Amino acid sequence: MGAVKTKATKKVQERERVFVSETDQYLFGQGTHYEIYKKLGAHLSKEDGQEGVYFAVWAPNAQEVYVVGSFNDWNEKSHPMKKIGPGGIWELFVPQIGVGEQYKFLITAWDGRKLYKSDPYANQAEYRPGTASIVTDLSGFEWKDSKWMAARAEKDMNKEPLAIYECHIGSYMKHPDGTTAGFYNYKEFAEKIVEYMKEMKYTHVELMGIAEHPFDGSWGYQVANYYAPTSRYGTPKDFMYLVNELHKAGVGVILDWVPAHFTKDAHGLAEFDGTCIYEHADSRLGEHPEWGTKIFNYGKNEVKNFLISNALFWMKEFHIDGIRVDAVASMLYLDYGRKDGQWCPNIYGGNKNLEAIEFFRHLNTVIHGAFPGCITVAEESTSWPGVTGDVEGDRLGGENLGFTFKWNMGWMHDFCEYMKLDPVYRKWNHNSLTFAMSYNSSENYILPLSHDEVVHLKCSMVNKMPGYPWDKYANLKAGYTYMFGHSGKKLLFMGQDYGQEREWSEERELDWYLLSEKNNQGLHEYVKELLKLYRKYPSMYQLDNTWDGFEWMNADDGDHSTYSFVRKSSTGRNSLLFVINMTPMTWENYKVNVPKKKKYKLVLNSDEERFGGRGGQIPAELDAVQDPDNGERCSVSFDLPPYGAAVFVF
Repeated sequence: MGAVKTKATKKVQERERVFVSETDQYLFGQGTHYEIYKKLGAHLSKEDGQEGVYFAVWAPNAQEVYVVGSFNDWNEKSHPMKKIGPGGIWELFVPQIGVGEQYKFLITAWDGRKLYKSDPYANQAEYRPGTASIVTDLSGFEWKDSKWMAARAEKDMNKEPLAIYECHIGSYMKHPDGTTAGFYNYKEFAEKIVEYMKEMKYTHVELMGIAEHPFDGSWGYQVANYYAPTSRYGTPKDFMYLVNELHKAGVGVILDWVPAHFTKDAHGLAEFDGTCIYEHADSRLGEHPEWGTKIFNYGKNEVKNFLISNALFWMKEFHIDGIRVDAVASMLYLDYGRKDGQWCPNIYGGNKNLEAIEFFRHLNTVIHGAFPGCITVAEESTSWPGVTGDVEGDRLGGENLGFTFKWNMGWMHDFCEYMKLDPVYRKWNHNSLTFAMSYNSSENYILPLSHDEVVHLKCSMVNKMPGYPWDKYANLKAGYTYMFGHSGKKLLFMGQDYGQEREWSEERELDWYLLSEKNNQGLHEYVKELLKLYRKYPSMYQLDNTWDGFEWMNADDGDHSTYSFVRKSSTGRNSLLFVINMTPMTWENYKVNVPKKKKYKLVLNSDEERFGGRGGQIPAELDAVQDPDNGERCSVSFDLPPYGAAVFVF
C-alpha cells in the first residue's frame, strides 16, 4: 500500500469543522441517525485554522485505535484516536492532509491482537487486491438531472412501465487494449450503456457489484465497503457521472444492495474491534454455513443505522432510483439453509427473524418517506405474506414489509422449467404458465430472468430451449412474448435480449459478435419491438397487480399448448390481445375468443423474417364474429405459425 500524497482541495477553506456531537452519538445509539455517514469515516475538515481530515470510527470494545496511512508512512503509534462518550466512537483530526491519502484503522483488541481494518464508512477504496481506504470528497459534482429527479418524485412506479436491464459492468464489455482486467471505467461504460439503452428502450439499469468487494467471483455479493463504489471502474465522482448520464437519457438506476451478509475478509467488518459488533457472536445466528459469510445483527441499533443510512446514502449522494435487496428470504428465516440444531428459534419458539422483520419495515418506511418515487425490490423466494404490503396499514400481525416490488421467483421457476420441455410434453404441463396469475394480485411483482438463471450449468436462456437452433430462438421469442404480456414488471439480464449462447461469466465480456448472426439479430430486433410496445401501451403495465388489467381468453388449451389473454388499461382503450403457440406445429384457422365484436389490428408477429422468422402471414386486421356454437361469444380465426406469437390492439 504505497503512499499517495495530494493536497486538500481549495474548497476546504470554506469548510466547517466536522465532529461527532452528543446528539450524533445519541441518535446513532438509537438507530435513527440517517446521515451518520457524514460524521463517521474520513472527512475534510478545518480546525483552529488548519485544514485536514477528521477521522471517526465505531469500535466500542477496542483497547486502542490508531489511524495509519500514507501520510505517516503507516506508523502504528503516531496518530492515536480518542474515545468519546459511552457509545464507543473514536475520533482524531489530522492536519495538513487531504484527498487521496490511503489509510486504515489499527485496532488493538481486548486480547491485545492488532487488527488492520478498512474504514466501514469510507467513500473510496484501494483497487483490489489492495484493501486500504482512501480519503475522498463527494462534494462539488455538477448534477444535471434535476428534470429527472423532479419527475421521479411524482411517479407511482406500480402504474409506470418498468423494464429493467440487469448489468454487470466488468463483463458487459472488455477493453481490447490490454488495460487492467479489461475494465471499462464508469465514464466509458456510461457512453456504451446510454447508447444501448436509447436503442433498446429499457426504462432502468440494475447494476450488480457496485459496493466495494474484494473478490471478483463473488459478483459483488460479498461486500467489504458498503459506502464506497468499487474502484475497479473508477472514482466515486466517475460513478456520479454514470448515474447523471443515464438520468439525462431518461434511464433510471437501481443498485443491487446486500444487507443479508458480508465478507469474512480480515480488513472488513467481521470481528471489527476484536469482537462481533456488526454480526452475531453465535455462529448459529451470525454465519451462513453455505455461503461462508457473516450475518448482520439486525437487533443492534448501530448496525441497523449503518445499513439504513447506507441505502439512503446511495439515494442522496449518488441519486440512485432504487435498490434491489438480495437474499431477503435468508434474512427473514432463522433456519434458512440450516439443518436442525444449527439455528436458534426466536423468543416465541418460531423460525422468523423478528429483528429482520422490524429492520425491513423501518428501512422501507424511511426510504419511501425521504425519497418519493424511489423503489425497493425484494428478492424473496418464499410465500411470505405482505412483502409489498403497506407497513402503515398493517394493523394486524406486523409482518408487512413495505417493499415496492417483489421478484416473482415462482413465476421464474415455472417459466424456465416449462420452456425447457420438449414441446411434446408441454400439454401435460400447461398450468405451469397459468399458475402465476392465480396469486398475482397478492403482491406487486417483477418477473425476473436474472443472472442467476444463466450460471452454474443452468445454460443460457436460448440454450434452455429445445430443438435445433431455429427452434431455440423461435421458442425464446414466444417465451419473451408471454413474459412481456403477463402481469408484472420485467427484468432481463444482459445478453438475454440477443441470445447470448454461453453461460455468463464475470471473467469475460458478452459475446457481442453474435449480433452478426441471423438468429441473434432477429431476436435482438424482436426484444426491441417488445420493449417498444411495452412502453407505448399502458395496458401492458398500468394495472399489473389486479385482475382489472388481465383476462384469459383461453387458459386451458393444453392440447395445442397455446395461450391467449387480453391486457387492459385503466381507460379501456388500446387493449392488447396476446396469442402464443408453444409448439412447432402450425395451427390452421385457429379460433381465439375475444371480449368484443371489434376490429383487431396486428401490431406484432414473431414469425416475420426481420425477427428471424419464416415469414408466416397473419392478417393485418381481423374482424371478430359472434360464434353461435360458443354461446354467441365473439371470436377471431387465423393461421398461427410454429412457435408463433401474435399481438393485436383493439
